[in-house]
Amino acid sequence: MPNTASRRLILGGAAMALASPALLRATPAAAQAAAGPAATQAPGFYRFKVGSFTVTTVHDGYGTRPVENFVRNASLAEVQAVLAESFLPTDTYRIPFTVTFVETPNAFVVFDTGNGATPAGATNGKMIENMRAAGIDPARITHVIHSHFHGDHINGLLTGSGAAAFPNAEVVVPATEWAWWTEASNESRSPEGQRGNFANTARRFAPYQGKIRQIADGAEAVPGVRAIAAYGHTPGHTMYRISDGAAQAIFVADITNRPELGFPRPDFHIVFDFDPAMAEATRRRVLDMVATDRIRITGYHFPFPANGYVAKQGNGYRFVPADWSSTL
Repeated sequence: MPNTASRRLILGGAAMALASPALLRATPAAAQAAAGPAATQAPGFYRFKVGSFTVTTVHDGYGTRPVENFVRNASLAEVQAVLAESFLPTDTYRIPFTVTFVETPNAFVVFDTGNGATPAGATNGKMIENMRAAGIDPARITHVIHSHFHGDHINGLLTGSGAAAFPNAEVVVPATEWAWWTEASNESRSPEGQRGNFANTARRFAPYQGKIRQIADGAEAVPGVRAIAAYGHTPGHTMYRISDGAAQAIFVADITNRPELGFPRPDFHIVFDFDPAMAEATRRRVLDMVATDRIRITGYHFPFPANGYVAKQGNGYRFVPADWSSTL
């Protein structure tokens, strides 16, 4: 019987014999090449049904900012504690962007338009390539329906050359939102960080003049899509109810930022809210409604695929992602 040292030599020799001589001689670079290219993510789109309507969420990438000063009415430590509970970083805050499309028998709608053309290497501006992967041609879009006019929601109205990105679409806007951002005298009455929205609004909507329709709270944008006022995040921030028969879902837009932060603490006032107190009151009202009525929602800044349900939890709420087995 071989002793312990002999057994080790035998096993070690067997392992060396089994290894490919070519691999044993490979340099680190060659070994990496043999393993194949670095992995990339799958195309960022996801589909589900609301009655006979097809809803597609399309990822537009993400942006990153410091956690510090993101919430205006809570200490950094308090915000970091909430993020840590969801296993999120506590120094940097990643904000996803997801655009919701709805195809009905008579219309092909997109809610908001993403960040638009961005520089090479940017982490956002991925919507057009993901639309392509999803088989969605911008020329087929019949209606661009806006929730509000922050840049990450309207910049995608234009191509990189400044042309209309959705050349055949009617643009539907909340009348209250349009009235605020198109009236120059409102600029001095807006938070300093949002004053750039006035010039950006004029630029982004310019190619669509003559194709812009304003709608009031409660009005139909297209059959099966109805506006719901949700003011506070901006003066005319608006959600949209999608319904076909008894089936329904709501695009809640920016009623909250990431649900891991805004759901358990609906009292948090984030830096992007135009009127923080109004935004909080609206957020509580909306989250209570969709939780009580068990309505499926899509959200602009939710982690992809950005759709699911809201459940009450303590003094706040939690997000419950939709069951993927319930898709098309």
